[in-house]
Amino acid sequence: MSANVTPPLDTLEQDAARALPALLERSYARYSNFTVAAAVIDDEGRAHYGVNVENAAYPSGTCAEQTAIGAMITAGGSRRIAKVLIAAGSDAVVQPCGACRQRIAEFADEACEILSVQGGEVTTRTPFWGLLPQSFGPRDLD
Repeated sequence: MSANVTPPLDTLEQDAARALPALLERSYARYSNFTVAAAVIDDEGRAHYGVNVENAAYPSGTCAEQTAIGAMITAGGSRRIAKVLIAAGSDAVVQPCGACRQRIAEFADEACEILSVQGGEVTTRTPFWGLLPQSFGPRDLD
């Protein structure tokens, strides 16, 4: 499903990817020390950022993707996700966890992509719907 980045990145993707390493420093990963930063690009071309925030009641933490989606909703306007960029404060190439895949599915457009970022550069581009085939979502409740 993942592929080396072949299409050129647009300016917004490049800017978001370059912003993520600095945001990793704002992550609150006191318990796992696994920092994550994410950018959600909506279908109007706006970037919304988030970091993971852990909690002493360990499962109560918040993923970076969840925080970025919350920032998108709080900003108003579009509620459609075109791209999600994710970076970790390690050498890991990260993809959204299962819970975040479901959160993204709530707002993902048909062409949504997940872009993994390392050192401010996009390393992989994955079609989102390949990560969550046959998912349950808003269309199932219509």
